[in-house]
Amino acid sequence: MCGICGELNFKGQMPDLSVQRRMLDRLERRGPDHEGTYSDGPLVMGHRRLSILDLSERGNQPMLDPELGLAVVFNGTIYNFPELRRELEQQSYRFFSSGDTEVILKAWHAWGEACVERFQGMFAFALWDLREKRLHLVRDRMGIKPLYYSLNDQRIRFASSLPALLSGGDIPSELDPVALHHHFSLHAVVPAPRTILRQVRKLPPGHHLRIDADGATQLSRYWTLEARRPKKTLSPGAWTEAIHQALRQAVEKRLTVADVPVGVLLSGGLDSSLLVALLAEAGVRDLQTFTVGFEDQPEEKGSEFEFSDPVAERYATRHHRFHIPNDQVLTRLPEAVSQMAEPMVGQDAVAFYLLAEQVSQHVKVVQSGQGADEVFGGYFWYPRMHAETQGSYVERFAQHYFDRDHEEFSEMLGPDWVGEDHTRALISELLEEPGADTFIDAVLRLDVTTLIVDDPVKRVDNMTMAFGLEARVPFLDQNLVELAARMPPELKLAQGGKGVLKDIARGLLPDSVIDRPKGYFPLPALKYVRGPFLDFMRDILNSQACHNRGLYRRSYVDKLLDAPEQHLTRIQGSKLWHLALLEFWCQQQGL
Repeated sequence: MCGICGELNFKGQMPDLSVQRRMLDRLERRGPDHEGTYSDGPLVMGHRRLSILDLSERGNQPMLDPELGLAVVFNGTIYNFPELRRELEQQSYRFFSSGDTEVILKAWHAWGEACVERFQGMFAFALWDLREKRLHLVRDRMGIKPLYYSLNDQRIRFASSLPALLSGGDIPSELDPVALHHHFSLHAVVPAPRTILRQVRKLPPGHHLRIDADGATQLSRYWTLEARRPKKTLSPGAWTEAIHQALRQAVEKRLTVADVPVGVLLSGGLDSSLLVALLAEAGVRDLQTFTVGFEDQPEEKGSEFEFSDPVAERYATRHHRFHIPNDQVLTRLPEAVSQMAEPMVGQDAVAFYLLAEQVSQHVKVVQSGQGADEVFGGYFWYPRMHAETQGSYVERFAQHYFDRDHEEFSEMLGPDWVGEDHTRALISELLEEPGADTFIDAVLRLDVTTLIVDDPVKRVDNMTMAFGLEARVPFLDQNLVELAARMPPELKLAQGGKGVLKDIARGLLPDSVIDRPKGYFPLPALKYVRGPFLDFMRDILNSQACHNRGLYRRSYVDKLLDAPEQHLTRIQGSKLWHLALLEFWCQQQGL
């Protein structure tokens, strides 16, 4: 829901409004329904609206409450806003709109900065205190909604995407060597606050950044995830029932908190199929579901229709199937890359982009199954890590997860870009943080709070919002995540992963869906690099722009081009695609 941007000048001068204009133009696809701006001396804020709640003009942003002296631009949804509103009304606050944006203003005035601890949902917002002349940037606990910023001694500038920030101009485009190390080790994940660019940062999930008029800043963390067993021991059956109840509630509130219809992205896997079943449990009728499929390759099918169709039939959904040929995937690939806030190598980014285009013609909000694998231990590498008993936490993690070890990273990039083993140091620090009972608890916490933010979560937000489509992710509900983090990991890893979800699904879904091997959004043409796709990558890596950038060692590039399908990462990603995607993204951004 929406795109936000703005700037605070630390010299007391009015910001250049042409910068704001360019950022708003770049954010138009995130919010096609309305555009608004607000300025107050050295502060300007802009908003592009996707109307989901309070479809009237009263819900437009920026939203100003002159009586309280507060203004806000907000991207996301606060799912518990009706309860918060009733509580605020009991304190004599009067509302002029019916959505969740105004609740932020009233809650901030009533409870101060601590109000964010009461918000349940996905959100990134900028709030301006007219009296204190202070700007506040806040991001949700799971990082579902993005917030980028550029800070120097003259000003802070922020936006919902990195390309929008760059469109304002006057931001150096130098790549960050530390971020490059993360990018090529963690499947294109660059953990916050870094981004791929040295002069751009992103607000970490669960954090609040306060910026005074003179440029003084204070970053504070308002949420941490504890992965410890509760004092009261629960039986496996009790855990299953508790998770079932929490998931049911997460699904229901992401359905009811909307003034427009809500559909489901039905991939054919356990996670999205379970969402459909739980919505049916809640009494939903005439649910719209959407599935995309691609051409088969000799090694792999390109669609999961054989699994999604029985689920749609069982629950009598209004099911939409879209089949996209390979030539269209390649033709549309540049469009999808242009919508990436940062370069993302997940092969299903293009799939989500093409699916979102079709879905947006039917609904404005969908529920999606992202997060289930990370929260409930669904990936194949978790049991392998769990079986490791020797070595430090980071050693046990890296050998099953890192795309490249530091030695290969040094072989891949030119000497100016190679330094220390930054990724190993960071992951070691995060895994060793207190608050996790076991190694696998620490791994799952790392995934949920850090790695997922800049891979599947960012991918889904970018690709759906490119068509003004809001994706809601029940498996990343705060209450559900906190409950699951306290579960014994054995209950998650059982039955080949996501054991507790499989127990919940018995009787609700066909056994063929529950017991099938873990699948991924199928896009074989980008996994098995050959033909026109290989030519596309070769042209990028042999381009003059790539040579001039001097990022890659040619000997390494040539080695991958000679045998692309022989060079895969530990989790079976194409190393050639990793190189080509980053270079192509940089070229598209004019870097």
